[in-house]
Amino acid sequence: MTAIPRKSEIRRAFERAAPTYDSAAQVQREAATRLFAFGQEHVPSHTVRRVLDAGCGTGQALARLGSCYPGAQILALDFSAAMLTRARACLPPTLPPALPLCADIEHLPLAKASIDLYWSNLAVQWCAPQAVLREIHRVLAPGGIAWIATLGPRTLHELRAAFTAVDASEHVIAFISPEKWHDAAHAAGFHIRDGVRLSLRARAPDLKTLLADIKAIGAHTIGERRRMLGRQGWQKLQTRYEAFREPGGALPATYDLLLFVLRKPA
Repeated sequence: MTAIPRKSEIRRAFERAAPTYDSAAQVQREAATRLFAFGQEHVPSHTVRRVLDAGCGTGQALARLGSCYPGAQILALDFSAAMLTRARACLPPTLPPALPLCADIEHLPLAKASIDLYWSNLAVQWCAPQAVLREIHRVLAPGGIAWIATLGPRTLHELRAAFTAVDASEHVIAFISPEKWHDAAHAAGFHIRDGVRLSLRARAPDLKTLLADIKAIGAHTIGERRRMLGRQGWQKLQTRYEAFREPGGALPATYDLLLFVLRKPA
């Protein structure tokens, strides 16, 4: 199984991806929409004073969070300074500016019990579940809620299958199962309010474009594989991936989306 890259490698990937992220992040936008709809069924019972967007990227969710909780302070946190620079301009002038924080979501620079609503869209998959969930539990106020979207092990399963035509190595990260996230959440002290598993698909006319889009959002799963494969390996990969071409003509890339709502006991 391909291991999650080191944080330094992931940070560099997202620093490079910041200028291209929004143009290619169709799956991230869809995941955010699904997470908002899902999370609205489970909101904190007390007044929301502080909201944390953990792993905010270019700030796609900030305006919606600000609109949902207009009286709350919005904290925009990411470990990529380049992403934060782009995120700072996301809130419209009618809403207070978000407070930018450059930090790792496994080591939040926040006081205990200081956050009422924790939002994270496609960021915690780069973390150790036990570490990130313990940190979420620490900063949430009693009765606080976490809305989390992450990726499951069937993410990019088409690419994983296509690589079997090239060699026996694992070229694509196998992300953590929902069962392991559930176990880690219980161990951290959370009540799991709800969870759902969905499939989202990105599409492109050819494999080269599909992989370029994956790289453009900083998804650290394939790196420079095309160059490393050589001509023969690349041709084998392309040929095998053609088995997944859809009737409409596009090549899909599936993202195994896991949505969780966690509550810290009051």
